[in-house]
Amino acid sequence: MNSRHHAREVTLQILYLWEIGGTDPANAVSAFFAGHEPDAEEAVKAYAATIVPQVVEAVPRLDQLISQHAKNWRIERMSIIDRLILRLGTWELLHERDTPPAVILNEAIELARTFGTDDSVKFVNGVLDGIRKTTAASA
Repeated sequence: MNSRHHAREVTLQILYLWEIGGTDPANAVSAFFAGHEPDAEEAVKAYAATIVPQVVEAVPRLDQLISQHAKNWRIERMSIIDRLILRLGTWELLHERDTPPAVILNEAIELARTFGTDDSVKFVNGVLDGIRKTTAASA
């Protein structure tokens, strides 16, 4: 597994800890690494420590975009994992200009395959593809 993919997996798990535990993003990051991956590569730790607070801060904007593209699905009715994968993928589409959108979508789909349900893959792909088209048109 490449370190960027691993960093995304870890970031998703930390976002889950933040969402479920209601803890501060920085505390979620440190608690995750202390309890689950104390020997993680520095690049993985740095990625998560940078991305998690930015995703959390952007949640209102991310949820607004997700809601626009998730037909007949309210944010609060989505599974937590699907919602977090969508937030991470949407954040990346908006901010990771060096990463091609196709790679971001593929990574999100892989996260959905690993952590979600059978329906998660199609759902995440459809919503993020709509967001990709919208953000590409406005770029």
